[in-house]
Amino acid sequence: MDLRQMEVVVAVAEEGGFSAAARRLHVVQSAVSTTVRTLERELGAPLFHRTTHRVSLTPAGLAFLPAARAALRATEEARAAVDLVKGELTGEITIGVMQGLHTGLAQALAAFRHQHPQVTLRLRQAPADDILQALRDGTTDVAVAALDRPQQRGLATRVLKEEEMVLITAPSRAMEGERPVTLAEAAALPLVEFPAGWAIRHSVDRAFHAALVDRTVTFEVNDILTATDLVRQDLGVCIMPTSLAARFPDLTPHHFTQHAPTWKVMVVHPRGQVYPAVTALLRHIK
Repeated sequence: MDLRQMEVVVAVAEEGGFSAAARRLHVVQSAVSTTVRTLERELGAPLFHRTTHRVSLTPAGLAFLPAARAALRATEEARAAVDLVKGELTGEITIGVMQGLHTGLAQALAAFRHQHPQVTLRLRQAPADDILQALRDGTTDVAVAALDRPQQRGLATRVLKEEEMVLITAPSRAMEGERPVTLAEAAALPLVEFPAGWAIRHSVDRAFHAALVDRTVTFEVNDILTATDLVRQDLGVCIMPTSLAARFPDLTPHHFTQHAPTWKVMVVHPRGQVYPAVTALLRHIK
């Protein structure tokens, strides 16, 4: 068994097929198929279920995949450690992030790339639960996410900020300027909200539950620009973090009198030894 075989298996698993894996690895499909078959014979077990339309992992494949990823990551770390001694920093970092989160992240990535141009940065946007799973299974190296609690199994976290959320409305809506509002007042208005699974939605749900206030979601959208467009046309109102609301100065923010939704934004990465490039990136994320 060698690292190339592991790389091929990981590619097939992540791409969902032999043809897609071949394109990713810049080889012909027959080479991918031969490599997998050779490894399966060596292991004495099939790694993939093969059908006409799809490829999926067998139980043996499910057991093999995390170990293969760990071996490939260890190889990258060893190479990066040598590069660091030579005064260089190379490699690839996959960063997980939730939509609309942490306005300083782009600046941090730009500063890091300027300092370490040979490191490839990849950004993946996903819900918090998906990001946490990606960190645990090794497909993501570091993430910025809003989490309910700082303690996460197998993961190290650092709080970047904790902030309240506000209700944003169109300037034309008669609510006496930027006066504070109650959750009951917000519940009586047409609400523009984000889907279940979003950190913003989770925080809002929790606040309404704590205040014993029921509400009806009028609009449910999965992007912030659509949400703010609906608010701008006075079709509804929306609850979002203060830092996010500040990006839309044409809309009117209202703080809550009590039970204000809040969230904690954290930088998260696997516990234990950290890839040198990730360590350098963590210093930029503040």
